Amino acid sequence: MLRQPGQPADTDTSPPLAGLIGSSPAMLEVYAMTRRVAATNASVLLLGETGTGKELIAKAIHELSPRGSGPFVRVNCGALSESLLESELFGHVRGAFTGAVANRAGRFEAAHTGTIFLDEINSTTPKLQVKLLRVLQEREFERVGDTETVRVDTRVIAASNRDLLDEVAKEHFREDLYYRLNVVPIVLPPLRARRDDIPLLLSHFLEIYNEANDRYVVHIEKAAVEALVRYHWPGNVRELQNVVERCVVMAPGDEITLGLLPPTIRGEKTSSAPLPGRGGDLDSLARDLVEQGLVTAAPDDDDLFDRVVNRVERELIAQMLAACNGVQLKAAARLGINRNTLRKKLQEHGLDDGEG
Repeated sequence: MLRQPGQPADTDTSPPLAGLIGSSPAMLEVYAMTRRVAATNASVLLLGETGTGKELIAKAIHELSPRGSGPFVRVNCGALSESLLESELFGHVRGAFTGAVANRAGRFEAAHTGTIFLDEINSTTPKLQVKLLRVLQEREFERVGDTETVRVDTRVIAASNRDLLDEVAKEHFREDLYYRLNVVPIVLPPLRARRDDIPLLLSHFLEIYNEANDRYVVHIEKAAVEALVRYHWPGNVRELQNVVERCVVMAPGDEITLGLLPPTIRGEKTSSAPLPGRGGDLDSLARDLVEQGLVTAAPDDDDLFDRVVNRVERELIAQMLAACNGVQLKAAARLGINRNTLRKKLQEHGLDDGEG
């Protein structure tokens, strides 16, 4: 409906979905854009660093739209190889490839009458980009190994943690697909650009993790708050969330103190004398591992750097697998790699026998 002269524009800047926290000017603009675009059927491109909340905005757009009663289907395009992602998105027929023992519908069909959220769209290959362009233009595709055309009514919301115009310039991303996706762009600010929201986020996450862990950590030392606000947050809101969870679990009383925060947030250096290696933070990490007896080092040790990196990578993969109950696909997605890469890493580190 056209706005009549003198009629105020839609200026509702309240959070459009539970879990979206913040009242900074940058976030108020995001909320307004989310509400504005939700009522339409336009494709939306969410841009922002990892951990800024792109999936929450995608869910808000879906739930506030006329499609809100339909399915919301998320696909992490960076977690799967090309062949697996093609099958995941478009489905396949029996015999299309080894292991295809039955017909299977893809995520686009599952999202019919609803919304599909394509996270890390920048990870897709040129072949898949051609198929995605056709779906956006024609609303149709064929399952892998089939000739029958499937038509769908699905809204597409895509997200990228990279500048897609740069990817277009490098010929890593199709220009025509970029413009099809970029009908309405919404840029999510990094946490360092909205530091005033950190106290609100702290209160929100404290409530969540107190309840989840049956704790009563309700106070935060002033020095701790100042350090949290001052920190640059490369992992954004997701990193802050993890820090709060850790503090709630580790707090001996009802208060988060400065000492409970990681050294990087406190602004402390963990090492003053470098070990043989490559310097910087890796020297500090190497020293920590040596002090814990996890890595041995001699004065003339030339391969300490490589052994430290391998040890850290092995421990990270083992812990992530354990957290994901051994489900490799889920672990790969959380690590930001595809499953084939994870399998190679498991073999390299001797973890492919079910360990971790």
